[in-house]
Amino acid sequence: MRDAFAISLWTYYEPVGSEIAPADCADVFLRHHAALRQIDPDAPHFTDRVAVALREVNDREQSPELPDFDRALLSDTLSGLSAAISSDKADDQLLHGEPHPGNLLNTRRGPLFVDLATCCRGPIEFDLAHAPEDVGKHYAGADHDLIDLCRALNWAMFSAWRWRRDDQMPDRDHWRAEGLDQVRAALARCGLG
Repeated sequence: MRDAFAISLWTYYEPVGSEIAPADCADVFLRHHAALRQIDPDAPHFTDRVAVALREVNDREQSPELPDFDRALLSDTLSGLSAAISSDKADDQLLHGEPHPGNLLNTRRGPLFVDLATCCRGPIEFDLAHAPEDVGKHYAGADHDLIDLCRALNWAMFSAWRWRRDDQMPDRDHWRAEGLDQVRAALARCGLG
């Protein structure tokens, strides 16, 4: 502590290349999840984040431009999949929370996850759903049907954020349409479309 500020020192890892093979990505997920099982910080359940997204979707003041048909799709998807995925919490553990490719740095030491601000608890498949689809095939013991459900849920959360009145993501209109398309495609892959 210094002047009431917490100070932490970080190691800089120079990025090398941008392509990480699916097997290498699955390996870093396995090691990351094993390391996260060794600690027990207070972290919200992934359903807490889903509940925030659901409130945004259901509040017309917060998402005034969201068409009713799409509002119903997102509301049903967020509530239904959250309940289905969280029904068995026996295998829940601490997760990265948003380990999409933008949060995975390729270094000389191998791939490293960054941006752990969204850690939460849930099934490992919730994390794997953020990765390219081929990654889950290389993760031993992963439930591929659950990954698909989590992928649909993740796209629904992404879409909910794009429809917020104050969302500032660049090219928001494109991502609003793309997000909804991805939700529908993911639900169809799960046989829920």
